[in-house]
This record gives sequence, structure tokens and C-alpha cells, in this order.
Amino acid sequence: MFELSHLRCFVAVAEELHFGRAAARLNLTQPPLSRQIQLLEHTLDVRLLDRTSRSVRLTRAGENFLPEARRLLRLAEGAALAARRTASGEEGSIALGFTAASGYDFLPRLIKRFRAEAPGIDLVLKEMVSTDQFESLTAGRIDVGLVRPTFNRREFQSLCVVREPLLLAAPDDHPLAAAPEVRLSDLDRQPMVAYSPYEARYFYDLLATLFASAAITPRYVQHISQVHSILGLVKAGIGLALVPRAARNLGFEGVILRPLALGAPSIVELHAIWRPTSANPAIDTLRHTLRQLTVTA
Repeated sequence: MFELSHLRCFVAVAEELHFGRAAARLNLTQPPLSRQIQLLEHTLDVRLLDRTSRSVRLTRAGENFLPEARRLLRLAEGAALAARRTASGEEGSIALGFTAASGYDFLPRLIKRFRAEAPGIDLVLKEMVSTDQFESLTAGRIDVGLVRPTFNRREFQSLCVVREPLLLAAPDDHPLAAAPEVRLSDLDRQPMVAYSPYEARYFYDLLATLFASAAITPRYVQHISQVHSILGLVKAGIGLALVPRAARNLGFEGVILRPLALGAPSIVELHAIWRPTSANPAIDTLRHTLRQLTVTA
């Protein structure tokens, strides 16, 4: 099989139609250049050039082979460039896990910013709860996750990308919907749509701690895993709920969101996590964008 060096020599001679000029273009002397052409013709078993002491011209086979030789050289150069860009983190793909709630605000901003800064890297998006993301990261099914902070910090590296307050979600005809802010004591004995202790463990534990610290006992009427489903039940009048501030972007008609009174420990976090042993160089590029987008309450 011929080599790329054979093709480069042939293209140079075919374009210059002069061995001396082609040799100078390739920083070679004429004897090794002639040898490369001979090897290529031997490999193809066809004469590509007619040459005399005064002239060089392409044979019919050489004319047909020239565009193919150029195309092969372009493909080889493109493959080499793609390999270098992938190694430097400029091209490639990242499998990104995310929770549904992160898709209300942070994820759209991340995608828009990352596509502008790294157009050569594809984001493969996979919605899943935090616990499934931990397992997928360990198994290598995703490269980066957007999760709630209930993970083994020794196994993963992480960056807190969002800190935001909880807001009270109430039906628009509920008395608390008219309050400028809500005290935790206002929720005592109130019907509450709570988070699932399995699929939404972070929120479940956070609210349990929050209510215990305020010495109040809400009346749980449903346990749901996704914020948008919780808001639907609030709209139906089943109960109140505490949701992250990003839920404002859902624009649920018939649901009013009110802040909690100052002093309530009601901040929720979203973390980006990845395996420190990952060999995907594109993760460094994504981490740079994540640091730029990090926001606080």
C-alpha cells in the first residue's frame, strides 16, 4: 500500500510539472523525490507521469489519480487536526446527566454558553435523578452530572454551581399567597406536598431538618419526586409546597411563589460532579464554562 509521503510527492510534481521545483517545495533533493514517485507507480502498477529530460506531464491515469490523491491528503490532515483538537479538549463529546429541576434555569444557560464557547464539543444530555447519576458516573455511562449534594466527595470531584433559596408554592386563592413573605411557623399543621424519600432524598432530608428546627409539624398529603409535578398538585389545591427558586421559570398559572422569612436555613445547592480519573479531555473545557456560570442565592 502506498504511503502519505508518496502522495505528497506525486501531488507536488503533478502541480509543478517540474522535479526541481517540486523537490524544493518539499525540502528534498531530486533523487529521493524520484524514488518516491517510482514506489507509488510500482504500488499502483500504473504509470502516472511521462517525463523526459525537458518536460514532465501527467498520463491519463495520473490526471484521474491527482484529485483522489489530494482528497486523501485532505482527509489525513483533517483526521490529524481532529485528533489534536480532541486531545486539547476543543472537540469531542460529553455525556451530561442532569436532574429535572436543573433544567428549569441552570441547564439552559449552561448549554447556551457552552455551545458558544466550545462549538466542537457535543453535549449528550441524560435526565436522571441524582442517585442514578452517581451510579452512571461510576460505571462510566456519563462524564459529568448535575446533582444535589448527597454524594461521596472522595469518589468524585465537584463544583457547587447554584445556591438558591426555597420558596413557598401556594394556590393563588390560599391566604398565604397574599403574604409578602412566609414564616415557617405559618406552615404548622398545613397540608404539604412533600418530596419522595427515595427519588428526591436531598429535598426530603432538607425539609425534615428545616421543619424540625422550627418545631413545626406539617401534614404531608403526597410524596412526589419532581418539582413540576409538585406544582401541579399545588395548583389543584391539594396542599402547599417548598420548591427551589428556579421553579419560577416554569410559570405555573394558578400558583403563587412567596419567599420565606429571613433567617430560615432554606438554601438548596446544585453541584457539578465528575470522576477525577476520567480520560475525557473535553471535561476540562466544560469545567471552565461551569466556573463562569456559578451563581449564588
